[in-house]
Amino acid sequence: MDALDVARWQFGVTTVYHFLFVPLTIGLGPLVAVLQTMWLRTGNERYLKLTKFYGKLFLINFAMGIVTGIVQEFQFGMNWSDYSRFVGDIFGAPLAIEALLAFFLESTFLGLWIFGWDRLPKRVHLATIWAAAIGSVLSAYFILAANSFMQNPVGYRIDPESGRAELTDFVAVLTNKVALITFPHTIAGAFLVAGSLIVSVSLWHVMRRGVTDETPAHRFATRFGAVVTLVATAAVLVTGDIQSKIMTQVQPMKMAAAEGLYDTESPAAFSVLTVGSLDGGREVFALKIPYLLSWLSTGDVDGEVHGINDLQAQYAAQYGPGDYAPMIPVAYWSFRLMIGFGLAAALVALLVLWAQRRGRTPSSKWLLRAGLVLPLLPLAANAFGWIFTEMGRQPWIVFGEMLTRDGVSRSVSLTEVLTSFTAFTLIYAILAVVEVRLLLTYARRGLPAVAPPPDDDHDGDRDADEDRPLAFAY
Repeated sequence: MDALDVARWQFGVTTVYHFLFVPLTIGLGPLVAVLQTMWLRTGNERYLKLTKFYGKLFLINFAMGIVTGIVQEFQFGMNWSDYSRFVGDIFGAPLAIEALLAFFLESTFLGLWIFGWDRLPKRVHLATIWAAAIGSVLSAYFILAANSFMQNPVGYRIDPESGRAELTDFVAVLTNKVALITFPHTIAGAFLVAGSLIVSVSLWHVMRRGVTDETPAHRFATRFGAVVTLVATAAVLVTGDIQSKIMTQVQPMKMAAAEGLYDTESPAAFSVLTVGSLDGGREVFALKIPYLLSWLSTGDVDGEVHGINDLQAQYAAQYGPGDYAPMIPVAYWSFRLMIGFGLAAALVALLVLWAQRRGRTPSSKWLLRAGLVLPLLPLAANAFGWIFTEMGRQPWIVFGEMLTRDGVSRSVSLTEVLTSFTAFTLIYAILAVVEVRLLLTYARRGLPAVAPPPDDDHDGDRDADEDRPLAFAY
């Protein structure tokens, strides 16, 4: 093990950990805004209670996401300084806009939403949560645009003197075809996480707390979350299909690794299960679905899909001697686990809807257990999706331009990286306990007993503490 290995482990651990919070923030923000919109349009108090109930869970998660996200950018200077020097002119632009525009929009209006319940007119207050939700979505886009450059470099040139990549077309970076499809796929995955959380929490209240005044609201929230989960699953499948075709165009080795396809095939079958040799150089056994891989990769059932061995020979001739295949087992299984966990979440949501048909109250202990683990399924799907995305690009840190081994900081020793890796892992473990404890504590509580905010014609000059909705005083 050397500094490169530990630096990769550290970035992988911190990135996956951070992305446990990101999809819930992106997905839950708009759903809270929808619930508040329903309250404003109907005047039904249950929507107000649900807004404040899930709004609190949203804020807990948002705060934790900020704390863990800050570390991500520090690592570019700590462990990946050569990468930062090479691509900083390009990578820094979308990240700067994300921080100065999207995050500013998100955090500012979220603050107004938190403290504006009894100070702002209802419609203005509603606009603040929508602005915060839009900010989180915009933030995701700029970050994905930066990441997509690593997958498919566009809008740049290599300076012959400095050897650095220089930005020549910022619009091309923002409209990278990888970013344009990765963005909706990621947002759909975020709604899958958020919908699953709402199903899990409200289903627990419906099944474990018996019939109370809160039951109608939680029954609605359970159906609402289940519908969001199913619609998001459909969106994930559609965008994922398009993404696989674009991935085949720009990173054919990643698709070949995802399928354990060693030799070029036309038509190509989708591998349900493949067992390869110990050296990863050939297929030993495979269970396949004919024609499906050709369709997923090219949109044609007879389309040609290049295999790992043929692409290895092509890359060796193009880029020089070396091993240009990623770790096949990691790419292969992370791709399948991503799909499997996502479909499992949709199945549980469908069962919940069926159990609540015609006003029935679910009573199956197995359904309750499935509901409790439901939020973990799309979180796992998101995590394995990013593991596949980043590990499948290896050995490149910028595809076709810079190898991962060339991007690590040369001045950082193995001991230094191990120290920071250990420290971050321990801190993140503590934060995970805090996050889960806070979410469980507030999720178990019932809906808040709230007093509606003042009417729009109030001048807001009354005592700030008078009639404040206590349950929303964060």
